Amino acid sequence: MKEVKQIVSAIKAGDIKPIYFLMGDEPYYIDKIADFIAQNVLTEEERGFNQMVVYGKETSVDEIVSHAKRYPMMAEHQVLVVKEAQHLSRNIEQLTSYCQNLQPTTVLVVCYKYKKLDKRKKLYKSVVQSGVLFESKKLYENQIADWIRRVLSGKGYGISPKSSAMLVEYLGTDLSKIDNELQKLYLSIEKGQEITPELIEKHIGISKDYNNFELKKAIAERNISKTSHIIRYFSQNPKDNPFVVTVTLLHTFFSQLLQYHGLNDHSSKSVSQSLGINPYFIGEYQIAAKNYPMKRVSKIISGLRELDLKGKGLGAQNISQDDLLKELLGLIY
Repeated sequence: MKEVKQIVSAIKAGDIKPIYFLMGDEPYYIDKIADFIAQNVLTEEERGFNQMVVYGKETSVDEIVSHAKRYPMMAEHQVLVVKEAQHLSRNIEQLTSYCQNLQPTTVLVVCYKYKKLDKRKKLYKSVVQSGVLFESKKLYENQIADWIRRVLSGKGYGISPKSSAMLVEYLGTDLSKIDNELQKLYLSIEKGQEITPELIEKHIGISKDYNNFELKKAIAERNISKTSHIIRYFSQNPKDNPFVVTVTLLHTFFSQLLQYHGLNDHSSKSVSQSLGINPYFIGEYQIAAKNYPMKRVSKIISGLRELDLKGKGLGAQNISQDDLLKELLGLIY
C-alpha cells in the first residue's frame, strides 16, 4: 500500500510526527505501522525508559494524556502505543484537547481497529493538522491474490497465479493470517524461487490436488471423475474443507460465469476487468461457458443458494456434509 510506504519512508528519513492515529477495518496495516514505529523510533537502549504500551480496555483517555505529557529520559522522544483503542470509542473525542497542544517529544500511536473517526468532529481535524491519520481499508477478495504477489515480490520471491489462488481459497481475506503462512515459506524457500502448489502443500499443508480451486476447475471442465474424487476427499476431511466455503466459492464462480455469458466482448482484457479475475483464469470460464449454457447456470445458482441455507441449518436439520456434497454433485451434473 502506497500510503504505508510513505509513512515508513518518512520515519526512516527522520520526519517523525507527534501522533499517528491508525484506524479502519483492516488490522494488518495498523499492526505493521505500530510495530515499525515501536522498533525504529528509539534505540534498544532508549526503549527501556521511553517506550510504553497501554491497552484500550485497561486505560482511559485521561491516563493516555497523562503518559503522553511526560518528558523522555536521555532521548529525543518517548513512544506511547495505545493498542485496541477502539474500546475507548465512547470517549475518544476527549483526546482532542491534547491533539491541539501536542507534546513535541512524544510519539503517540493510537491503534483504533475496526472503527473510524467522524470526519466532521474536532479530533479528526486536529490529527490531520498535526500528525498522521491513516485509514486501513479492507481488501476485496479479488484483490488478495495480487496483494500476495506484491508482498512476495518485495521479499524476492515469485508465485504462480494458481498458487496465489490456492492461498486465497484456503486462508481467505485475513491478511495477518496469510502473512503468518508466508513466513513459513520464507524460512524454507530460497529467494528468487517461484512458489508452486507443490511447495505450498509441503510447507503450509494445503493439498495441491484436493482443494476448492481444483474442484472449481474440474466442474468447469465437466470432469465428473475428478469432481467425485475431490468431493469424496472433502467428505472424509470436513474440518479442513467446510461446506460453507465450498458452496460460497462455487456460487461466486457460477455468478461470474452468468456475467460472462452476458458480455458482448469476450476478449481477455474485457473479461478480466468485468469479472475482476486474473487473466490466467479466463480459459477456465471459456471452457465452462461451453459446458454450461446460461439457463443451466441460472438453475445451478438457485440450487447453490438453497444448499447454502441447508448447510447453515435453515430449512433442514442435521444434514451431514457428506449428504450436502452429494446434493451438490447432483445439482451440477
